[in-house]
Amino acid sequence: MKEIFRKFEDTAAEILKLNEKSEAVLCDPVYEGKWSIRDIVGHLYYWDKFILEKLVPLMADGADLPPFPEHDKYNAEALAYLKNDSVATIIEQFIETRKQLTKQLAAVDNGIQFTIGGRKKKFSGESFTKMFLMHDEHHLKQITEKLHR
Repeated sequence: MKEIFRKFEDTAAEILKLNEKSEAVLCDPVYEGKWSIRDIVGHLYYWDKFILEKLVPLMADGADLPPFPEHDKYNAEALAYLKNDSVATIIEQFIETRKQLTKQLAAVDNGIQFTIGGRKKKFSGESFTKMFLMHDEHHLKQITEKLHR
């Protein structure tokens, strides 16, 4: 497996470590007025679920994939979808979905290029994954900062 996909899957290992923390810590906002770690993991899970179900199956050479949903609305939908789930359940769902997503993205042929939502920028499985790896890194930094305060 290429390094980019290994790093993408490594996020699951980082999230798994959160099971060692108390539910209270994981449900406390990372900053006043911001999401909790639970919410962040749920957010990552819900985006992975969308990508796995709605985008990866359409990744073909020359394809124009559907646009991403409006972020704020989709993020609110994610929190509502997961509102009754425990932190442990959300972590488990994220890890399973991330493993499936990584496997599927790594299987996208290197020669395939596609666009998203009618835009000009072309993506490969790798460049698409890199975009979301950067998103992971942003949220992992928030989690780390919260846990070390």
